[in-house]
Amino acid sequence: MTTRAGMLIAAGALVAGTVTVLPASAAGTGDPAPRPLPSLSWTGCATKAYPRLQCATLKVPLVHHDPAGRSITLALTRVPHTAETSEGPLLVNPGGPGGSGRSMAGYVAASLPAEVAARYDVIGFDPRGVGESEPALDCRPGHFDPVRPDSVPRGTAAERNALERAQAFAAACGKKHADVLPYIDTVSTARDLDLIRKALGAERLHYLGYSYGTYLGAVYARLYPERVGRMALDSVVNPNGVWYEDNIAQDYAFDTRHKAFMAWVAKHDAAYGLGDDPAAVEAAWYRMREELRDSPAGGKVGPGELEDTFLPGGYYDGYWPKLASAFSAYVNDRDPAPLTAAYERYGEADSAADNGYSVYTAVQCRDAAWPKDWNVWRKDNWEVHAKAPFSTWNNAWYNAPCAFWPVEPLTPPDVSNDQLPPVLILQATDDAATPYEGGLALHRMIRGSSLVVEEGGGNHGVTLAGNDCLDEHLSTYLATGTVPRAEGGAEVDAVCAALPAPKPDPAPSKKKTAGKQATDASVTEKSATGKAAVKRASGWVPRSGTTLHGLLGHVR
Repeated sequence: MTTRAGMLIAAGALVAGTVTVLPASAAGTGDPAPRPLPSLSWTGCATKAYPRLQCATLKVPLVHHDPAGRSITLALTRVPHTAETSEGPLLVNPGGPGGSGRSMAGYVAASLPAEVAARYDVIGFDPRGVGESEPALDCRPGHFDPVRPDSVPRGTAAERNALERAQAFAAACGKKHADVLPYIDTVSTARDLDLIRKALGAERLHYLGYSYGTYLGAVYARLYPERVGRMALDSVVNPNGVWYEDNIAQDYAFDTRHKAFMAWVAKHDAAYGLGDDPAAVEAAWYRMREELRDSPAGGKVGPGELEDTFLPGGYYDGYWPKLASAFSAYVNDRDPAPLTAAYERYGEADSAADNGYSVYTAVQCRDAAWPKDWNVWRKDNWEVHAKAPFSTWNNAWYNAPCAFWPVEPLTPPDVSNDQLPPVLILQATDDAATPYEGGLALHRMIRGSSLVVEEGGGNHGVTLAGNDCLDEHLSTYLATGTVPRAEGGAEVDAVCAALPAPKPDPAPSKKKTAGKQATDASVTEKSATGKAAVKRASGWVPRSGTTLHGLLGHVR
């Protein structure tokens, strides 16, 4: 490592020096100057799943402290209330950064108890730069096209190659989106939320945010505490680690979650034929990874794509049966087809993922300072990789453009808050994308908040996903504003048991059926949109569009 580090000092400095720095915006913390009251015109945009869905657009200032300057457009959706009296708007956000939230209004309205949903106008939106909002970012289309170089850099040339790819992405963003890039950040997006509130004619904004959406909600609450109504935050970003430290924490957590998956496969040896020793199963997975370096499955699944394919299993264990079948088919039958199909379903980047990754980098690289000295990244990631090899270097290269970002970073706001009504925080103990410490940290930072824990749960995004106990806490809160309170000053206010682990798909337990089982799954399971659509290869984790996990964007 010492030799490699010494040889790459000059290379890292050269790459960093080739990026032109764009001007930073003046991001103050006070409320912007008064501006004309925005308005919305809703039109029907029903789908088969959501027949009452409506759509609108809203113009907001690109620079909030220059309201008379250039405008950009946000794309919104709504499911209107049906009760005689309304609680007002419930704004929902699936995370990311870079996640499209237009579909989420319909999902949340359909998933809440009817009597609760009826009292809200459920509002979804694509944040600035995302999806149907304009302009939408797409820095370098095809950046994640297969087959990428192995994510684990083996030698000086391989590392330099990967650095050049990261630099090329940062440079492309700076060249293509120079006019908007300084204004794609969490604080600007939080100010957009308040303009949405004004356009809806609401004195207060109710909010349900998942993953990165929890951080966006916390920033909004810091800027506008008097305008917060009911706020539920599910799967919480640790505000103390934005963003470099949070990504390091993820590396350890995803490796632990991957080991849990390997243990599940071992437990179901009768179905998958990979042995009943978790360590041996994991060793087989890494042998598969090594083989794919020289012979990518289907000509498109190399080691990086394999990591992209299995990373969604760290978000949602419902993917485990299909992933295990593809794993088994490759190892036991030497059949790469199911693995290729799994990549296409769970890991492959599309145009939505290109957009999501562009916004992800724009926000995370702008929000906070990242190390500019590549030696820091190298040292940290080799140290983490030694203990948690599953996705550490994959994640490092995913975030590496921030080492060369062409816009100066902001200082993250302190989201501590003692001015809010009760806030409901929900967190799984074994969540890999937003580890449990984040929920604890935000709970301590927001006075009067209530923490509900899913004990033993490893999925990301735990409400409206099948756990009745958690859903009851969310529904009661949205209906009444009341939160559970622990007795005796305990830090956790309520505990829900995790859902059972999945069972293998029904199929004969012969090894020869594993390949067909995984191939058939590509017909019966829809590919998800959009990392579950910012943690795939591009940063999204695909999930079925009929479940919450099909909608969530995730902090990578």
